[in-house]
Amino acid sequence: MVVRQHASSLPARSSLARSTLIKMGVRIAVIIALTTLFSYLHIFHSLRDEALVQLERNVTERSQREQTLFVLAEDNHAAMKVAMAERLRTLSQEDVDARFNSLFALRPDGTLRNRRELFDGTRMPGVFVPKDVTLDADFRRRLVAAYDVVSQYAPAFHVRFTNTGIMLPEGVVVGYWPEGPNYFQDLEATFSIKDFEYFTLAQPEHNPKRESVWTSIFEDPPTQTWMVTVTTPLDVDGRYVGTMSHDLLLNDLMGRTINNHIPGAYNILLRDDGQLIAHPEMKMKSGEGVYDIQKNTGKPEDVSAHAGTAEARAHLHAIFQKLKDLPPGEVLLEVPEYGELLAVARLQGPEWIAVTVLPEQVVSSAAFRAARYVLGFGVVSLLLELVIMYWVLRQQISRPLLDFTQATARLEAGDFNVELDTSRDDELGHLASSFQRMADEIHRREEALRQANEGLEQRVEQRTRELQEVHRKLVETARQVGRAEIATNVLHNVGNVLNSVLTSTLLARERLTALKLESVEKVAELLEQHRNDLPTFLSQDERGKNVLPFITRLGKYMQVERQEIQTLLGDVSRHTEHIGAIVKLQQRYARTPQQLYESVNLGELVEDALRINQAALGRHSVKVERKLAEMPAVVTEKHKVLMILVNLISNAKYAMDVVPEGQRHLTVSLANSSPGHVHIEVRDNGMGIAPEMLTRIFQNGFTTREDGHGFGLHSSALAAQELGGSLKAYSPGPGKGATFTLELPTTPDQRGERASA
Repeated sequence: MVVRQHASSLPARSSLARSTLIKMGVRIAVIIALTTLFSYLHIFHSLRDEALVQLERNVTERSQREQTLFVLAEDNHAAMKVAMAERLRTLSQEDVDARFNSLFALRPDGTLRNRRELFDGTRMPGVFVPKDVTLDADFRRRLVAAYDVVSQYAPAFHVRFTNTGIMLPEGVVVGYWPEGPNYFQDLEATFSIKDFEYFTLAQPEHNPKRESVWTSIFEDPPTQTWMVTVTTPLDVDGRYVGTMSHDLLLNDLMGRTINNHIPGAYNILLRDDGQLIAHPEMKMKSGEGVYDIQKNTGKPEDVSAHAGTAEARAHLHAIFQKLKDLPPGEVLLEVPEYGELLAVARLQGPEWIAVTVLPEQVVSSAAFRAARYVLGFGVVSLLLELVIMYWVLRQQISRPLLDFTQATARLEAGDFNVELDTSRDDELGHLASSFQRMADEIHRREEALRQANEGLEQRVEQRTRELQEVHRKLVETARQVGRAEIATNVLHNVGNVLNSVLTSTLLARERLTALKLESVEKVAELLEQHRNDLPTFLSQDERGKNVLPFITRLGKYMQVERQEIQTLLGDVSRHTEHIGAIVKLQQRYARTPQQLYESVNLGELVEDALRINQAALGRHSVKVERKLAEMPAVVTEKHKVLMILVNLISNAKYAMDVVPEGQRHLTVSLANSSPGHVHIEVRDNGMGIAPEMLTRIFQNGFTTREDGHGFGLHSSALAAQELGGSLKAYSPGPGKGATFTLELPTTPDQRGERASA
């Protein structure tokens, strides 16, 4: 007995409003999260693009601003070179001895310097000529010319440059340095500039292009000031006559590089050979020399007293490696391992590299803050929406649905008298009206169903008898179709072999017809005529002498012909045996299948298939190539495999009819394909197969030949599956030949495994 519960006694159920709110809240939360993520990504990429533009603009403006002094120095040297050359040409026409002696005087130490009584280092250039320099007329003119040029230009240049000078090839220095007025007067007599970088860089062997060059940065120990020297050689009429020079102070440039940067970024200044010029964390200490980025890779033992941690040194080394790989003309690059964006520019003149480094964290943190506001507003909006939605759902949906639930319970109990509020002009009102009509319809159909069930058993019994009769007819039809397919396969395969039997029989007949039996009869008659004098006839008569050699040749010829006829008759016997095997094989299709396995040498089986088709292949001038690998015997059904191979070879022969004679090529291959399996390939260079045909060629009745019937490949594919293997076709396209691959298991065990798989 089934006890039906009243609606009021139903167990409490979860609130529709609450579950709907939870589901909608989750979905909206996912939307808010995705919106926040997309907002973050959009803001991040926008800020990143803006940061890249700002980086590029900043480093470009900074490089243009800082390189002004370097460009000005090279322009100064260009003016000095013109003035020096012009002064030399002018003095070449004058006697400079009197002026030379009035300006310079020999010292007891052997050096030549300014006369003390006339020299004021704050207003005029100082001169230092090492001892042992030959003071000939040419040297005197060059020294006076250098003194005049420096006197003319140096005071004006001093506004921007610490000092200005000209060096002569003999190691002579003419320099204007007001901050060190007695520098040249106080130099030791043994002082030499020939080993200094600013002197050697101007030599022809070190500067073949004869252009302005910049030294490494160096520190002036007394003032602890970093500076750099630019030198420009001057050649007159192919002769090296002097070098212009400027010293530039770098302390202000280093300070601007370190202190003037965009928010969150920092600047680096370095040479392309790895010499560090300015870095906010790698401040070079006085007296320690210049920091080399390539040599100091971050290991503590590589650095002496230079500031900065090992991590900072390794970081700087990584940035320098990126700069070395930067393609020419590129300004921006990334250092993913440190999460940084770099902007790069070169300072015209010394070609120093100005780098601005911006950590991507600066960009991502700003994007994260903006996305956090988006997320916060979204969460607040979500909560407000959920509160409003809960009240609406409870008033407008939950209560009306509870009435529907109670009405459903009454219908379940068999009470069809239900009353719902149908006055609402919305979906729930329409649903209530539909529910009311449904209850009435259910009541009507339940009564009709009761009446219909009374005659159901009679109709079921009658329908069962009809289905049994249809099933019997279908079974009979299937048997007839199966017998027709078997007969078709037998005719097709037997026809292939009968062609070979007929060919072998015709060849044997031709061989028998060609035997020279009448020659034997003639020899016998000749011997009969000379029976009484046979020895004399054979040894002395001209015709008799040819009898024995003729009989010998005839015997050999008869043996060869007999062997050929025996071979042809053997082929007829094998072909006949194969016909019987095919018939027996196809007869088994009509009864319960049984497996007739035996050990088979596939190489010999391939040769048998080729012999069956040998006559047809010969008539069609097909060249056969064998690639048969040595392998153990395979346990399989011999005649099924032979039937498949005969079909494949015969089809390949017909496919090559479109190829000119002498170019028809058939390749049969035998090899291991995978552990426990072998494959046999039949490849031809015939008409090929279109791609859309490759999926249809194994269908029953499908053929591309006008006189074909479409059963050979179909039956071969079925036979391959019964053997536990497969038959596949491949062709590059029409006119490019085709390859059929028969894959077989080596033992029945592998066949069972593949079938179960």
